[in-house]
Amino acid sequence: MALQIHPQAGAVLVCDFEPGFRAPEMVKRRPVIVVSPRLRRRDGLCTVVPLSTTPPDEELAYHHRIEFTPPLPAPYDAPAHWVKADMIYTVGFHRLYPLRRGKTEIGRRQYDNRVIAAAELAAIRRCILHALGMQALTEGR
Repeated sequence: MALQIHPQAGAVLVCDFEPGFRAPEMVKRRPVIVVSPRLRRRDGLCTVVPLSTTPPDEELAYHHRIEFTPPLPAPYDAPAHWVKADMIYTVGFHRLYPLRRGKTEIGRRQYDNRVIAAAELAAIRRCILHALGMQALTEGR
């Protein structure tokens, strides 16, 4: 079920990067965090950062480790994820889906509607600035 309305900044969703992207871009489904607010006259789009369970070879200013308590639903239930702030994307809602937790006893889908804390979102936005070469904005200059 693709999204119909703009998700809240900090929302954790799944993005399907497969159709239309090619390596070294993201090329599979993976969890993402929404980093953009809803903007006027920008319907159907939002900006996200992908998450990875593989730690970077070298931790840089545009990496951020995040732990989810409780863990995200399988298959994204690793104890820690790494924000890939150097790979931000503006994607259409047709690529975004809520995380699924399974089904109820009567067969209805259950969703994991999760939003990260404001401090975590601020840290991720600082990582994005570093990835874009705008780290001076993180130092109050």
